[in-house]
Amino acid sequence: MSKTSSRRTFLKGAAVATTAAAGTIAAPAIVRAAPVTMKMQAAWGGGIFLENANSYVKRVNDMAGKDLTIELLPVNSVVKTSQMQDAVHRGVLDAAHYVPAYWYSKSPVASLFGTGPCFGWSSQEVLGWIYYGGGQELFDEMMAKLGLNLVSFFNSPMPAQPLGWFKEEIKSAKQMSGLKYRTVGLAADVLLEMGMSVVQLPGGEIQPAMKSGLIDAAEFNNPTSDRDFGMQDVSKHYHLASFHQSQEFFEVTFNKRKFDALPGELQAILRYASEAENSNFYWHNTRRYADDLNKLRAQGVNVYRTPDSVMAGQLDAWDKVIKRMSAGDPFFAKVIESQKAYAKNVMDYLNLNQPDYKLAYKHYFG
Repeated sequence: MSKTSSRRTFLKGAAVATTAAAGTIAAPAIVRAAPVTMKMQAAWGGGIFLENANSYVKRVNDMAGKDLTIELLPVNSVVKTSQMQDAVHRGVLDAAHYVPAYWYSKSPVASLFGTGPCFGWSSQEVLGWIYYGGGQELFDEMMAKLGLNLVSFFNSPMPAQPLGWFKEEIKSAKQMSGLKYRTVGLAADVLLEMGMSVVQLPGGEIQPAMKSGLIDAAEFNNPTSDRDFGMQDVSKHYHLASFHQSQEFFEVTFNKRKFDALPGELQAILRYASEAENSNFYWHNTRRYADDLNKLRAQGVNVYRTPDSVMAGQLDAWDKVIKRMSAGDPFFAKVIESQKAYAKNVMDYLNLNQPDYKLAYKHYFG
């Protein structure tokens, strides 16, 4: 073979090798992680709160595609509501959708994340404290103190909960003294201070308990859920506005080991889907609550605004509860002071800036 022929053969082989290498670079083998499925149990067996839980799950599934799927299970599917947090901690469940007041027995501080005292703020501002005022860091500190293997996100700012359903119109706090009343979380301590006898019951047991006489009065959360429970069949006196639970929201909690094992982008989807659900909840639920309140009126329910004197009594009761709890738990006091600092700053601006919306409402609608 001539030198020229050998050189041509070498160059031809080199060109083929280069082309093959270029092809390899242009189309690398992509290794994808195996799809992840998470089992999430909700504290809701039906109604609008289960719709809300499904809305969060749908956001996650739509964004994550085939990489992550959450399967939502209704109340009591795997464990009872009171056992949900432990089940997620131990990995029996991957996640849960509920409210912090449902595990208040673990630590009274839990109730400050959604069912705490009102420092002049609404659920929106409490969520602002969680996201931008150090609340999330304090919550994570509490999780560490309790030794819980959990990661939680908060969403869905609820309007103030009604004072609830009574056998007669409540015109003064004296009428409430001695009544057997259903509520949850620190609200139980507040109403005990006001002389009520408090029973903590799951939502589905409220109406039967009032019908049987086990309790005299009750609240759950909102006109839609109350109507679904059939509260209008056991009472015709419904009082809106109260400071016993004037700000609340959902907690979406995940097993921390399972969460930490996810790629960063899937962790971000779980977090940001929670933030996105804030707006959707408020828009969706506020309209439903208004419509169902009108339906309750059409069913013969007398709707009242709770007297200011009763709500002033609630604030006095909160003062006593805060003082007692803070004296016995330095971490409780630490969270309270953080909340007060945030509320004082933010609500000063909002109170100065917000016009009187009721004035405008009366101008147009009387």
